[in-house]
Amino acid sequence: MSRTLARLTRRATLAHLRHVSPVRPGAAPPPVKRVYDQIEREFGLLAPPIALHAADPAVLAAAWCMLRETLLVPGTTTRRARESIAAAVSAANACPYCVDVHGAVVRGLGGPDGPPPALPAVLAPELIGVAVIFHYLNRMVNVFLQESPLADVPAPLLGGAHRGAAWVMARLARREATAGTSLSLLPGVADTSRRLPADLRWAAGLPHVAAAMAGAAAVIEDAGRRAVPPAVGALVRESLADQPEAVTPPWLDARLAGLSPSDRATGRLAMLVAFASYRVPDSLVAEVRAGGYDEAALVGLSAWAALTAARHAGGALATAYEAAGSAH
Repeated sequence: MSRTLARLTRRATLAHLRHVSPVRPGAAPPPVKRVYDQIEREFGLLAPPIALHAADPAVLAAAWCMLRETLLVPGTTTRRARESIAAAVSAANACPYCVDVHGAVVRGLGGPDGPPPALPAVLAPELIGVAVIFHYLNRMVNVFLQESPLADVPAPLLGGAHRGAAWVMARLARREATAGTSLSLLPGVADTSRRLPADLRWAAGLPHVAAAMAGAAAVIEDAGRRAVPPAVGALVRESLADQPEAVTPPWLDARLAGLSPSDRATGRLAMLVAFASYRVPDSLVAEVRAGGYDEAALVGLSAWAALTAARHAGGALATAYEAAGSAH
């Protein structure tokens, strides 16, 4: 069922992309085709939140490996529990596309109707991994995909479409993936899997997740070195460390004031991706493109900002987990 469904839905799912050209399976270069094949085989669809990365094949592989090894590979928690965390993070990040998709999976697997619950303050390491990848994907989806996978469905048909999506997604989610088989898609994973950054320490006891996260982080850091001006990178990191209570336009303008005029548009995009991706306007993406960024550089800039913010969120969840453990 899944491969047939994947072939039948390719055109529709790739139509969800914004700001980047879809790379169709029949015309995909080999590194992209290898990732696409595994996505369709194991996820069941050419998932737009991953396909949006195809302008940079290494970042595409990184995004898929993080998602697969945290969400699809079975562990000590159920798939419904992992999908519930995905939906909760997506709601917190104001990502309606991901709420629709993963809320449908939760309902299809027997979860309650209604909006996703709030994200718990303390998560086990396996669920921290799911939270981190969705903090990342939500930010990318808010920039590069349409608002909902059902955006083109007429209002009178939405109820049935939601029920059908829940049934299909639940059937696809009941399959299990073998740990670690995506890692060969990731450039240099053998060299990075032993060097787990401090903010990814929560993955240390999960070898396949640790390898995926460390390898993906290295790939996306490399993309950032190519696409993110040094002053912009420093600003994003400093701003995350300051943990603002509210991301208001005056706060953002004050932060950006120290950048040179040539870095101002890329800085604004990186900061909005990191802090308020749902507020990225099309005009800002167009301004960055006009400044010389091609699609690969645009994906690299956004991916770096998104993962830097996601890693920061994961570090905070790890600290809460460690504190809860020391209290017992």
